[in-house]
Amino acid sequence: MFRTALRNVLAHKARLLMTVLAVMLGVAFVSGTLVFTDTLSNAFRSQSAKSYDDVAVAVSLRPNPEEALKNPGLSQRTVDEVAKLDGVTAVAPRVDGFAGVPDKNGKLIGVGWSNKGTNFAPGKDGKDPALAFTVGNGPASADQVALDKDTADKGGYKVGDRVRVATNGPVKEFTLSGVFTTEDGAVNAGGSLVVFDAPVAQKLYLKPGYYSDMNVSAAPGADAEKLRDEVLKVVPKAATAQTGQALADQQAEDIEAGLGALNQVLLGFAGIALFVGIFLISNTFTMLVAQRTKELALMRAVGASRKQITRSVLTEAGIVGLLASAVGYVLGIGLAVALRSGMAAFDMKVPDGDLVLGAAPAVAAFGVGVVITMLAAWLPGRRAAKIPPVAAMNSVHATPTTKSLVVRNSIGAAITAIGAVLIVLGANTGGDEGRMTIAGGAFATLIGVIILIPFLVRPVIALIRPLLTVFGISGKLAGLNAVRNPRRTGATGSALAIGLTLVTGLSVIGVSAGQALDKMTVDQIKADYMVTMASGGGLSHEALTALEKAPGVTAVSPQQAGAFDLKGKYVSASGVTPGAIEKVLKVEVVNGSLASLGEGKIAVADKTATSRGLKVGSSVPVEYLDKKKDTLTVGAIYEDSEFLSPVLVDAKILDAHDPQPYIPQIFVSTDGGPSDANERALAKAMGDNPAITVLDQKDIRDTFGGQINLLLNIMYGLLAMALLIAVLGVVNTLAMSVFERQQEIGMIRAIGLDRRRVKRMVRLEAVVISVFGAIVGIGLGTFLAWALGKTFESSLPGYGLVVPWDRVGLFVVLAALVGVLASLWPARSAAKLNMLSAIKAE
Repeated sequence: MFRTALRNVLAHKARLLMTVLAVMLGVAFVSGTLVFTDTLSNAFRSQSAKSYDDVAVAVSLRPNPEEALKNPGLSQRTVDEVAKLDGVTAVAPRVDGFAGVPDKNGKLIGVGWSNKGTNFAPGKDGKDPALAFTVGNGPASADQVALDKDTADKGGYKVGDRVRVATNGPVKEFTLSGVFTTEDGAVNAGGSLVVFDAPVAQKLYLKPGYYSDMNVSAAPGADAEKLRDEVLKVVPKAATAQTGQALADQQAEDIEAGLGALNQVLLGFAGIALFVGIFLISNTFTMLVAQRTKELALMRAVGASRKQITRSVLTEAGIVGLLASAVGYVLGIGLAVALRSGMAAFDMKVPDGDLVLGAAPAVAAFGVGVVITMLAAWLPGRRAAKIPPVAAMNSVHATPTTKSLVVRNSIGAAITAIGAVLIVLGANTGGDEGRMTIAGGAFATLIGVIILIPFLVRPVIALIRPLLTVFGISGKLAGLNAVRNPRRTGATGSALAIGLTLVTGLSVIGVSAGQALDKMTVDQIKADYMVTMASGGGLSHEALTALEKAPGVTAVSPQQAGAFDLKGKYVSASGVTPGAIEKVLKVEVVNGSLASLGEGKIAVADKTATSRGLKVGSSVPVEYLDKKKDTLTVGAIYEDSEFLSPVLVDAKILDAHDPQPYIPQIFVSTDGGPSDANERALAKAMGDNPAITVLDQKDIRDTFGGQINLLLNIMYGLLAMALLIAVLGVVNTLAMSVFERQQEIGMIRAIGLDRRRVKRMVRLEAVVISVFGAIVGIGLGTFLAWALGKTFESSLPGYGLVVPWDRVGLFVVLAALVGVLASLWPARSAAKLNMLSAIKAE
């Protein structure tokens, strides 16, 4: 039977090609993902270990805002005491934060979140152990900085040049004292590293005389754990201390955890691609078995058992899966190399390291490829073995019994109904619990629809067939051919249906959420501009003052983050500018007046006021972050808003109790509204700081909506593989269908249907199958999107189901185009058939 299976594989090479391609693509995605993440993990582990080679103990003290008021970090006295400990050879204290450098065109070099500034920490030899200077030296005065080599090269900076450095306020200029290389994570992530003189960095990021971290070096052979215990006796109790090896291991674990999330996402889409491939494989083997019905019947007649027939089909599948897995694994290695190179194209640096080809990706590739192929071929093989020899010899095509169709439809309807009930239940439950219920219901519904899909073929295609009449006899024949074998049409359409279910669901949710955010932005923001940091960090008071003095500005208010204890419970508060906040943000006052903010009173959101039993005129005892207490009066109550904290207070009140306030946004209104002149005036007031972004209302809307569109585009790209496999499925089905219908095509050619109309018939059949799959997928995807949307309506005010009919229409058109492209080869083959040879063919 093995020789028979091998002979059949070799005899049907062309017919099995599409199956090989489907399995190969899915395996390539799986193996490529595993090789890619293994390689990255190994590279980052090596880099992490290298960066802590000279570190015996690493100390960190990063207190929360409340504790920072008393003890902001590691004092110089603490650093000196650690340096005196036995076995300590050097101490490198650090303080860091955001700092960016523009290129010659004024554009920020690197990605905002990975642009970092720190201090120069020379040892007794005058060298900083973390920095290897290639030119010049570290900064020796407040007017100097040093840059990493990549940033200096990109900006065209040389030692002695004046460099504009952006922090969270107006830009300042420094003289470049040196250029270095480093293993710092910020630089390796594609960012930049600016090194200041220590007093300058302390003033920028913490407090003069204090550091946030400290690396301790020890003599060779010193016991790192014993030294760590000695260090803990000297540093503040709130500080943490780890050995360099422990910290390197921890960072390696964090890196693996981060890569694990990426790994799961990529493997999830690989799983979708393989799941779609199952239908192509199953369809292929179903048709191969049907075409060999007489051959299999003859084998049964001469003594082959049912198990042997099934094993023969599964052996064929195993050989195909093994071949596809081998090619897919090699392609996966290429994909891993391409992904690594692609990261460099987006300025995402990857540490140097060898390509890691472990056992796990190879085992996964061959295991998944072979198992998936054999699993998909099992049902056709089992069905072939059940055919009685006499019945098989009398008919080339084994027709499913009415009983089997009834059983299948009943099971499919039951599973679909259960899934639909779970989806509706999850939609009404809401929250994370509701989403989990919907996920389970979605899986059940998808399986149910796939089982039921042959039943849906006739009614759905009946809606399409009237459109085919414009193509004459070719259209009529195409419609009849599409419903001739519902199982085959359903299995082929299933692949497209799965892909478009996901694509449609993502599109509907994305567009609905985007419009809700857009509406919320338009309704809530009255300001002409919103000023933020490119890094996502906070702006300085210098920035606020500069904007207030800018020409043409009519109102400026920060959204300064704060908090205090209000009647025994901490609540977040926004520090704002009285008299300006209502001009830049929409604040619906329920009672009282916002003018009371200027009198030192507070405004409280309606829900918070109700839950705390507050009203206008209530005196409220509060406790600030510095533990100082006060009594404030409620001057206004306003409607809750996504853009406002539960409490509004004059920013000056928060400033008195927080030496380092966090200002994520500043809203600005200008005379005459948004204009190039006003935007330029604001940028100039900020010293043309490349790290500070000035957004008009359109930019604000694009910022919120752009994130959703970016996510959708990534998802579309990843789902493209599943759709590509669906295309292969249509090609395979049509090619084998043309082979089966050689006599029929020969007959219709003989009675007058020319080659052009034969091609059109096959193309229209492909279009019908593709559009059928699209209709099922779009309907199911929209239903799932509605249910998921219901679960976060409460957390996203203004959310409502929006069906993007333009995109839905585009999906249908693309599905039809898929059918046309998939039919090119089968249609050409059908048109080229010799009439006499085809009529004689069996």
